[in-house]
Order: sequence, then C-alpha cells, then structure tokens
Amino acid sequence: MVTANASAPGRAQPASDRIRSVALSSVLLPLSVPVSDAKVLTGRQRPMTEVAFLFAEVTTEEGHSGIGFSYSKRAGGPGQFAHARQVAPDLLGEDPNDIDRLWTKLVWAGASVGRSGLATQAIAAFDVALWDLKAKRADLPLAKLLGAHRDAVRCYNTSGGFLHTPLDQLLENADRSLADGIGGIKIKVGNPDRRADLARVAAVREHLGDDVPLMVDANQQWDRPTAMRMGRRLEESQLVWIEEPLDAYDAHGHAALATALDTPVATGEMLASVAEHRELIRAGAADVIQPDAPRIGGITRFLKLAALAEDAGLLLAPHFAMEIHLHLAAAYPHEPWVEHFDWLDPLFNERLETRDGRMLVPARPGLGITLSEQARAWTVESATFGE
Repeated sequence: MVTANASAPGRAQPASDRIRSVALSSVLLPLSVPVSDAKVLTGRQRPMTEVAFLFAEVTTEEGHSGIGFSYSKRAGGPGQFAHARQVAPDLLGEDPNDIDRLWTKLVWAGASVGRSGLATQAIAAFDVALWDLKAKRADLPLAKLLGAHRDAVRCYNTSGGFLHTPLDQLLENADRSLADGIGGIKIKVGNPDRRADLARVAAVREHLGDDVPLMVDANQQWDRPTAMRMGRRLEESQLVWIEEPLDAYDAHGHAALATALDTPVATGEMLASVAEHRELIRAGAADVIQPDAPRIGGITRFLKLAALAEDAGLLLAPHFAMEIHLHLAAAYPHEPWVEHFDWLDPLFNERLETRDGRMLVPARPGLGITLSEQARAWTVESATFGE
C-alpha cells in the first residue's frame, strides 16, 4: 500500500509565509464643504466635515504586502484605531493565507466588546489588507481572485446629490457625472417638508429624462405612514429604488413597503454584522441589499453575506468605499450596482475609470490602490508592530 506523502519527491510543497509587520494609520479626510443629508435637517446629526479612515498595511517575511481600510463618519474613528492597535500584534507570525481563521482570531481577541460595530469595523481593515495581499501575490485583481462575473459594474453617483446642494447645482453635478461615464444618479430626500422632496425629485427626473436610472435615499428619516405615502407618490418617477425609507433596524416596516410598492426598497448600509443583514433577508425587507464591507467586518464577512443574498435572489448595491466594493460587486452573480463617491480620490494615487455607465475593474493586482502622499500628510496617529 502506498500512502501519499507531502514530502514525496516531485510533490510541490505548500507555500509558507508569515506576517512580519503590521502598520496602522488614522487619517482624517477633510471634505471641501460640510455635507448634509436628512439626518442633519431633522436635527439628529451635525453636518459632516471630515471622514476618519483606519488604514492597515500588512507585510510578510517574503516581502508581500497588502493594504486595507475601514472608516467612520463623524464619531468613532479614534475608537477604531485604538481597538486595531490592541489586536494587531495577534497577526504577527501568522500565515496570511488563513484569512477566515485570522478574522475569527481577531474577533476573539476582543470578544468582550462583541462581534459587530466598532470592534469588527477595526478588524475589517486587517481583513481587507489580507485579501489585497493574497490577490497581489497571485498577480490578479481581487475580482479575478474571487471569480469575476464581469469586468465592469453598473455605477451611480451619490456625492453630487446631498440635501445641502441647491437644485441648480445638483442638476449640474448630475450632468457632469453622466458626461464622466457614470450610469445613474442618486439624490437625497427626507426633508421635513415633503413637498420640497417631491418637487426636487420631479425636477431631477424631468431634467434627466426617463431613460437615466434615478434613485432616492431618505437616510432612515421617515416613519411608516410617511414612507408609504411618499413611496406611492414617488412611483411616477420610475425610480430604481427608494433607499432607507425607515429606521435601519425596522425589518418589518421595510418588508411592508417592499410588498406594497412597485418601486424596489433598498437598505442595509447601516447594519454592522452579517447577522443583522440575515434578519432583513429573512423578513423580506429588501429588494436591494446594500452591505458595507468595512462596516460588517471586511471582505470575509461580505462574501458570507453575498451568498445569503444570492440565495434570496436579491439585487446587490454595496455602500460607499467603491475601491473595495467594485471588486466584490464584480464577483456577484446577479447584475449589481456600485456607488461612485469622489470623496476618497485624494487618498490614493490611482483612479477608478467609468465608461458607458459602468465602473471598470482595474487590471492592477489586488485592490489596485496605493496610499498617496496627501493621505500620509493627513495622518493623525500611527503605530507599527513587528519589524
């Protein structure tokens, strides 16, 4: 009897590499103008003036490296950095291939603060970096490593349609986005004056014509009766979806809207775990699921959620962070959307290309991004572990 032996002559040995160092940086990205959505107009939040990013750079003994990030709008950035700094040493000496196992190890390193929210958002930066490293080592774009269904993804612009933007400027922004090869336009609603919302949407639809995909986002600021009334009034605008009409955790309310309206209902961006998204899916609360990989713990967790969404036949439209989500959307079986935000452009040396309504998956290995000198200059805190 002959037994297979890993050390037999001619048998390839498994690659062995170890994480040598982890570098963390907290970067504050200033916004050119204060940004307001419905949460500001209803008094629940202040205008947003900056976004806090947590970057993780992982390097191995063989010289491979990967970069990942998480982020926080308004509060939370220093907390993410503090948690990441505490668990980062647990990666040293580990095999970077074992991404799922390492995610679990990092979660248990801080188990007393839970498996969602700030803790897993800090872990997301490491997780994304490990996937970037793995794809670079394979000399493949991340989408190709995962198994792409397409080389370009339908995209829509959000950054030009916030409620602080006057209507004439909003229309100019929309024209510029379409001229730049972006396929659809999303605008914010949720104004306390519902008539202003309806007039704004009608004006944008008339300006764009019937063929341009148009979405609206209420940022959780309607109650159930208002959402139902507004949803019915907005049917005539032929929207691709109505986003976050209700509180993010109101699965039953979203389910009732999804049943009653012809317009698809989209939600999920504010949820902080796969388990929370599972409740939305179980309740039939969304036609369009909008997970955010940095918010739910990284790419490892996103892939688990994507399998649930695919099984439920849901449309996928990941939130924000297009530098990550373009690759994940390209690997989703059903035709997805990806959200275009130009806010992050100063952080990276590279730019994502849009053409004919789609965002093109870059041919560069991994995520295809490197930190710019400007990002280094905006760093407010950093820490390095290992050599």
